[in-house]
Amino acid sequence: MKVNGIPYRSIWLGSDGRNVQIIDQTRLPHDFPVVDLTTMDEAAVAIRDMWVRGAPLIGATAAYGMALQMADDPSDAALAHAYDVLHATRPTAINLRWALDDMRGLLAPLAPSDRAEAAYARAAEICDEDVEINRRIGEHGVALIEAIAARKSGPVNILTHCNAGWLATVDWGTATSPIYQAVERGIDVHVWVDETRPRNQGAHLTSWEMASHGIPHHLIVDNAGGHLMQRGQVDLCIVGTDRTTAQGDVCNKIGTYLKALAAQDNGVPFYVALPSPTIDWRVRDGVAEIPIEERGGDEVTRIWGRDDTGQVRQVQISPDATPGANPAFDVTPARLVTGLITERGIAPASAEGLAAMFPEHAAAAAE
Repeated sequence: MKVNGIPYRSIWLGSDGRNVQIIDQTRLPHDFPVVDLTTMDEAAVAIRDMWVRGAPLIGATAAYGMALQMADDPSDAALAHAYDVLHATRPTAINLRWALDDMRGLLAPLAPSDRAEAAYARAAEICDEDVEINRRIGEHGVALIEAIAARKSGPVNILTHCNAGWLATVDWGTATSPIYQAVERGIDVHVWVDETRPRNQGAHLTSWEMASHGIPHHLIVDNAGGHLMQRGQVDLCIVGTDRTTAQGDVCNKIGTYLKALAAQDNGVPFYVALPSPTIDWRVRDGVAEIPIEERGGDEVTRIWGRDDTGQVRQVQISPDATPGANPAFDVTPARLVTGLITERGIAPASAEGLAAMFPEHAAAAAE
């Protein structure tokens, strides 16, 4: 996507062919810093401290983190160390483990002298594959928007949650890919952007994406979505996912479950944009089996913003004696999901639907 007319991906290899460049998303929307990652440990910090976030981008960053380690030390011990350090950064997004397993499976049989070149090549492939997956998700998802546009006057009102945009992937985004492609086709759309407390990734990131692309949108507080649905002001919900079970339960940013409940009560279609690497074929019961990341309470008790002088500051919003509890994700049961928009088409949110769409993965998981 473009920023100030310049095309960007969310991660790319620097001009030296070794270091990796990312956008520090913690500084958006008020600043646009590009950061160099020069070591595996720096890649781990970028993932853990959410300079990069979103399941697909976390996976891509982890892959490049492995490549950085192989450039520094291609030994078996270093390979195992890099896997363990990167794997520990974020527990919920399945793309992290998927990318690390992919990289380790490729690199472990190779001679150490061959590992760095192979690691960089595979990391680049993972990035390119992610872009193509997300483009295809958009091609399938845009049909939903077109169908709504054909039967109503005025814009198609789409509600999003958190940021499943190009900043959460390598490009296009998952939930936003149908929106971007609808705009390219001249369809009139309007986006309701959930703020998504406590990190406000809707406010900071999705709003920034929409504004940068010239897409009509409004930022809303998280609790406004149900009200808008009751009043017929939401035609469609599209969200992303960090991990989806083999039976179609969806783990996404905290608050997604409540949006799905409101959508069901008001007859609003609730779709999840689902790149296949986010399917965890080994998990069936999302509520019981998916680990939910518990982040620091200060994300709840404190908030970042720009004051009237133009300074970006953090302020405390709660009493000194009040601790914050901060579960970062929740699980939406498959029964609340209208459909899963994948790179191969739109699947029912069920074990049968996913198995039919990805028979090779379902068969391997059953072995």
